[in-house]
Amino acid sequence: MSYILKPKVHHPSLQKNAVGLTRRDYEGAISTLCAGCGHDSITAAFIQAFWELDIEPYKVAKLSGIGCSSKTPAYFLREAHGFNSVHGRMPSVATGAAAANRELVMVGVSGDGDSLSIGLGQLCHAIRRNVNLLYVLENNGVYGLTKGQFSASADPGSTSKKGDINSMEAIDGVLMALTLGATFVARSFSGDKAQLVPLIKAGLSHKGFAFIDVISPCVTFNDHEGSTKSYAYTREHQLEVIQADFTMPQEEITTEYAPNTTKRVQLHDGSVVTLSKVGEDYDPTDRDRAYSHIRELHAKGETATGLLYISPDSVDMMDQNEAVPEALYNQPFDILCPGSAELDKLQQRFR
Repeated sequence: MSYILKPKVHHPSLQKNAVGLTRRDYEGAISTLCAGCGHDSITAAFIQAFWELDIEPYKVAKLSGIGCSSKTPAYFLREAHGFNSVHGRMPSVATGAAAANRELVMVGVSGDGDSLSIGLGQLCHAIRRNVNLLYVLENNGVYGLTKGQFSASADPGSTSKKGDINSMEAIDGVLMALTLGATFVARSFSGDKAQLVPLIKAGLSHKGFAFIDVISPCVTFNDHEGSTKSYAYTREHQLEVIQADFTMPQEEITTEYAPNTTKRVQLHDGSVVTLSKVGEDYDPTDRDRAYSHIRELHAKGETATGLLYISPDSVDMMDQNEAVPEALYNQPFDILCPGSAELDKLQQRFR
């Protein structure tokens, strides 16, 4: 995590929202990600969404795991609560935090490696339980923090920067979320702020598990096993005086396109991703149609974006368990610990 905070000096003419805060009040530390990284665009979308929703930062809890994506929470809402968990375990921490304090706005930020490999089981159960959480998966198809190995979301036939071809099938987070019964499913592109900001706002307002898969290009990765210029090889064969890395700055990729249209976007490495935005007549409450629509476009090499599915009757985990509406940390002891007699009654139900 970066520890360098941005200056808090604000120009007096900056526009304020309903709670008297400017966009600058929703910023965090200075990003240490590569220049041009799509994750920083997602950070900007988070800042805009929270500012537009008039959410006070101290009422937010940000949670993450391990990876480039999991550094993102450091870069927005410096006044919010935060927890950087171990690799793949963020959903468990988020579930506990959401149960302990229902008054907080819960945001989980993860990546395709953190979510779809080591954390796959954790993510599945958070979806199944319908934890009241906005879960943003920053998806770049590689382990960017460890220099470019294919992740579980890499499409078969895609190549790495050094030319290797991925022969394995991909895990599509959106299709998985739909299959597991997620009550809010969306996909976007980090460079499409006009689409991403409203989706984040909708996800924050949803009561239940809101899953947003964001395609977020990694601008550089070339520290693969077998390379004599890799970190591992250099540390074994050279006298290390300082750990450093350098990436040539690149321009942020942005795009805009109308509903029910398709847009081809060229990424930094010359490859092209084809985005297909859902039309205004698309019904996001039909889970089966959403699944079919995504598969149909995938067969044509296109990626569906937008709000793909939302349940009109979502019941989150705490309501399913008939929990009190207030935060648990603020409950009296006799409510949280009713005594051995109540425990005996509970155990009798399972005999």
